[in-house]
Amino acid sequence: MTVYVPGRDEKDLTKYALSLQQFASGRSNAVGSFTLTTGAASTTVTDANCAEGSTVIPIPTTANAAAELGNGTMYLSAAANGSFTFTHANSATTGRTFKYAIHG
Repeated sequence: MTVYVPGRDEKDLTKYALSLQQFASGRSNAVGSFTLTTGAASTTVTDANCAEGSTVIPIPTTANAAAELGNGTMYLSAAANGSFTFTHANSATTGRTFKYAIHG
């Protein structure tokens, strides 16, 4: 679930309180989903919350994604400002879908 983020000029303190409550409840805007590119050895995902040095944690949501992760051939090969890349097996397998969380 996403977090409400008050604007820089927000004066209403209840909006800041709401945002802090949501963060404390575990909500984050640094999450999303992606599907590995079929027939390619890497997949790049655009996410404004990613920065150089971020850690991206993939969570498989399909059996094919779990198998890819379990094969030991998938790894985070790059984290940059605005995107991250996972290197993986070049496969014709479809439906390798993951959710992810970005830390850092």
